[in-house]
Amino acid sequence: MTFPRNSARLRIQVDGQPMRVATGSSVAAALAIRSPGNSRISVSGEKRAAFCGMGVCHECRVLVDGHLRLACQTRCQEGMRVDTVLEHAGPACNAPAQEVEHPACDLLIIGAGPAGMSAALAAAPSGRAIVLVDDNAAPGGQVWRDGPNVSLPTLARHLREQLARYSNITLLCDTRVVGMAGLPGQPALMLENARQGWAQRYGTLILCTGARELLLPFPGWTLPGVTGAGGLQALVKAGVPLRGKRIVIAGTGPLLLAAARAAHQAGARVVRIAEQADWRALLRFAYRLHRWPAKAAQAAALFSPQYRTGSHVMEASGDGRVQHVRLRRADGEEEIACHRLACGFGLVPNIKLGQMLGCALDAHGGLQVDDMQQTTVPGIFAAGECTGIGGNERARVQGARAGHAAAGELTQAARLSKDLARWQSFADALREPFALRAPLLSLARPDTLICRCEDVPQSALAPHRNWTDAKLHTRCGMGACQGRICGAATQALYGWQPLPPRHLLAPARIDTLAAIASTSGKSFD
Repeated sequence: MTFPRNSARLRIQVDGQPMRVATGSSVAAALAIRSPGNSRISVSGEKRAAFCGMGVCHECRVLVDGHLRLACQTRCQEGMRVDTVLEHAGPACNAPAQEVEHPACDLLIIGAGPAGMSAALAAAPSGRAIVLVDDNAAPGGQVWRDGPNVSLPTLARHLREQLARYSNITLLCDTRVVGMAGLPGQPALMLENARQGWAQRYGTLILCTGARELLLPFPGWTLPGVTGAGGLQALVKAGVPLRGKRIVIAGTGPLLLAAARAAHQAGARVVRIAEQADWRALLRFAYRLHRWPAKAAQAAALFSPQYRTGSHVMEASGDGRVQHVRLRRADGEEEIACHRLACGFGLVPNIKLGQMLGCALDAHGGLQVDDMQQTTVPGIFAAGECTGIGGNERARVQGARAGHAAAGELTQAARLSKDLARWQSFADALREPFALRAPLLSLARPDTLICRCEDVPQSALAPHRNWTDAKLHTRCGMGACQGRICGAATQALYGWQPLPPRHLLAPARIDTLAAIASTSGKSFD
């Protein structure tokens, strides 16, 4: 990844003050340039800023030209007016909706990352009408997320160019799934973008919904300047300035090294990479890497002298934002001064949409699929990280196989079995070395917030036995992120199983619900 100079500048206003930002920058980057970079005040009066960097946590809610938006998912535009929300704000979903007719498609693909792009390109020669949906500004997913501070790899550019060559592929970026539309006679999903909401009817569905970071609570994790490890990568790509900043990265898995490389290339000083796995587990993993030479070379290129095994975060502290982090090592503790702390404890599949549609899960928590990538629901396929964590190579092969199978090309799909087996074995090799150790599941204190949206501390959750009971009595999981952060955390900490959503996947505009109800006769009460 290289960082080109971007001389083009846009003029925007933040809280009434003019500023210039690089073309392609996110609103989150603009807020980070403007000290202290906070975007909102929580329900208990805490300052908050961008955390996940991927539109999951909803911590970076701001007003953009009068409408509530996620700063990390919104690109700056000339003349844009941004106002930080200095009070508790609801989910970022309000905007004037417009009724627009969208024709039914033969194949609907949700997620335009490596799996989704590969699925669309595999199915496109069949001539089927394909709609490819993604909530990011451009296809590529999180791994190929672009912005002013990144040059896309050749493969990502090639896949984008291929998508543009097929007239039967309709690409809908900045568009999200908010629920099931329930139209009679044909399945449909409720989609929204900044301008409109509609029921997208389809014949066959491929879910390529990817994964999100597992973000575990610890004292100080809500301070501005604390992000996910993948979140740090995403924010750097979106233009968040790091030059000269001291960065600590902690957690587990290969993503830590990738985040460190991104921070280093952005001019930051990475002062520590704390990997919770011990050196024996990593040595066993390294011994097996010869089976995947490209992965071995990648690991060697990413290695940093600041890498420490058997080490994990204990606490972040600071006056209004993170300034110090305390780490546990095998031989004691250390405290490091820093400007940012990025923590990632692995990835979890995004399965909520699949669950809402009735798809079963496998033993590892991903969507269960057969040899043709079909889920347990006929006509619904799944590919990529939503079927289990395994990297973009596995995702591309699964996506291509799902695309061929959805188009009825079973012979072509079967030819990919050998490639998939190779990358599935790599995914299996990742699981054991980076399994979370017990100390990481007991970092939270009684006053540590578990639900960041509703500021629910661990002490409030202690009396409850399951997710439903906790939601009813504490509002845990009922805030803007709809349990995407605390749901995964409580599952890891307490073994609670979040219930699948019923009709709505995310907060939807009233106008969208009304428009769909008027055409389908469906009630959303």
